[in-house]
Amino acid sequence: MKKSRSYKLEAPDGGWGILVCIGMALPFTSALAALPSFGLVFGDFLKSIGAETSAMAIITSAFFSAMSFAGLFSGSLFQRFGMRAVGVTGGVLYFLGTGMQLFATSTMHLMLAFSLVQGLAFGLMVPTCYTTFNHYFVKNRVMWMSFAQTLIGLGSMLYPIVMQKLMQWYGFRGCLLILTGLNAHAVLGMLVMHPVEWHMRRVPLSEEELQLQETEKTTTVVVRIQPETPLKATEEEPKFLRRLSHADEHMLKVISSRASSITSLGNWSGPVVVSDASPQMLHSLQASRRPSTVSGSPTPHTTVAPDASTSVPKKGWTRTVVDFLDLTLLKKPIYVNIVLGITFALYSDITFFTMQPVYLFELGYSRPDTATIIAIGAAADLTSRIFLAVTAVCIQVPSRYIYLAGAVFTVFARFVFNGITEFVGMACITGVIGFLRTWLHVPLPLVFADYLPKERFATGYGLFMFTQGNAMFLIGPIVGIIRDKTRDYLLVFHILNGFMILCAVPWVIEVLIVKFRRRNKIERNNVDHEDVPDTGRSTVVH
Repeated sequence: MKKSRSYKLEAPDGGWGILVCIGMALPFTSALAALPSFGLVFGDFLKSIGAETSAMAIITSAFFSAMSFAGLFSGSLFQRFGMRAVGVTGGVLYFLGTGMQLFATSTMHLMLAFSLVQGLAFGLMVPTCYTTFNHYFVKNRVMWMSFAQTLIGLGSMLYPIVMQKLMQWYGFRGCLLILTGLNAHAVLGMLVMHPVEWHMRRVPLSEEELQLQETEKTTTVVVRIQPETPLKATEEEPKFLRRLSHADEHMLKVISSRASSITSLGNWSGPVVVSDASPQMLHSLQASRRPSTVSGSPTPHTTVAPDASTSVPKKGWTRTVVDFLDLTLLKKPIYVNIVLGITFALYSDITFFTMQPVYLFELGYSRPDTATIIAIGAAADLTSRIFLAVTAVCIQVPSRYIYLAGAVFTVFARFVFNGITEFVGMACITGVIGFLRTWLHVPLPLVFADYLPKERFATGYGLFMFTQGNAMFLIGPIVGIIRDKTRDYLLVFHILNGFMILCAVPWVIEVLIVKFRRRNKIERNNVDHEDVPDTGRSTVVH
């Protein structure tokens, strides 16, 4: 028994995780590169059936909407069927959706095959990839995400060239047939999303951890909490003083630190007796102490004292929906700020690069010059992905700070872009914006991974996908109408820059508020510590 508990299990941070990165790149390349190349592949087909150019915008917008609904339910599907099974289902649907396009003869057929089937499929694969990645990588997330995104960027650069050649050699239907075979690799990408428990590393425990483990086996923690009562002593509660040994003081510190939050009780390996606990506490405690999170150690035993306050009332349908979709996350201001900020920034970025070629044509640029400028932006994007992967090895920067820096610098770069018309300046500023674009895409899932606990990442990211997809579906036509009515591209670019500012400014305000509150809390704690006389005794709250 002692030998079996002489190690702990950690995420591999490599190993099979490298295949997870490659597996993630396969469906992402197929889906993300297909959207900008949609007109290249389906443009002539839509003209032949008499569809207007607006049909292209409707089809792509419906793709994001279907993806958002699938992402919303992904977390609940993971709990019911398993993450890998849901991902493989998404890969199969994506493959079948491409095959259905072979027989398309109308816009509705494309809406069904591309927007609905492939949109739902991609919505299932995205949370699968990011959640699995989040489990496999803890210490070097930015570096390995940059590696995966570099593969995606390289594939996205080659995708339109390959599609153009396939259309030239085999025609529309032949190109789709080969594309169906290429998209079948999405199934392979989902098959390598093994549960992280299959590839965990065994790390020997230190002497201090072994001693602590032996002490925890014989220790019982009694937590008495009334519903919605914070874990903090009140002024009315009696306090008893007694002299403690050095070992007892050490254990008291461990207990106090681990009992500071309900979810942290999951780190406690000794028996826990919970009395007079609220349903919220019991739910959090049970979720945090699942056997799957602790391998190679005895299953913790939780005893709930029988009491009337522990009975859980029957849920209504509203509460069932809230729990099913984890909508309680929307009560967290920081989470809402993250979701809205990234939603606005992503819409601004995608729409800007979609409209830039048309704007360059309006300025009188030829097709070769426009293609050169776009290629410079794509090359700068790929270079930035490699740069971010290399620097992440030496410098550890929080993912959200990287995203915030990308949003702030992009705002200033866009203002410069609006005042440039000649070729050299346009190529240079496009390269700068393309370089900064990586800072908005690579750390995106890591922002959620750093904020959310692992068990809530899938539902939290699904809520974001739902918000982002439907925001693009609603805001896109409005901006399109403004562009069609005014034909003023600079006005539209200023509006898009305004959306980017809606990400940067609230995030900066939040960072300042958090730092200000943290500094005040530290100062307040220091003052309280100075006021307590050093009696050489420890205080125990019963």
